[in-house]
Amino acid sequence: MLPHFKESIMEVEQEIRIDEKVRKETKEPPKYKVIFLNDNHTPVEWVIEILVKLFKHSNETAEQLTLTIHNEGAGVVGIYSFEIAEQKTIEATDASRERGFPLKIKVEQE
Repeated sequence: MLPHFKESIMEVEQEIRIDEKVRKETKEPPKYKVIFLNDNHTPVEWVIEILVKLFKHSNETAEQLTLTIHNEGAGVVGIYSFEIAEQKTIEATDASRERGFPLKIKVEQE
């Protein structure tokens, strides 16, 4: 066998092993919770509307989440990739401020 041919085979085998190792180490990106915080100034109706329109909850689920937020001081309204969680938080905050409501929202890693 030619010496340079044998070296080529060894390089290919090495590349395959490296690729296999990389695939084994990949993992899902983390998810993030969007959390609404209770306040005494944002109307319940507005929270429900935001949950239905921006977070795609049913009216029944939105009402249940709103009660949880009111009674417990906070509630998780969705779990998303970071980019989506951030975008939904910005949209909900902007819409609330346009209406004069101080709705507070935070994003936490799950």
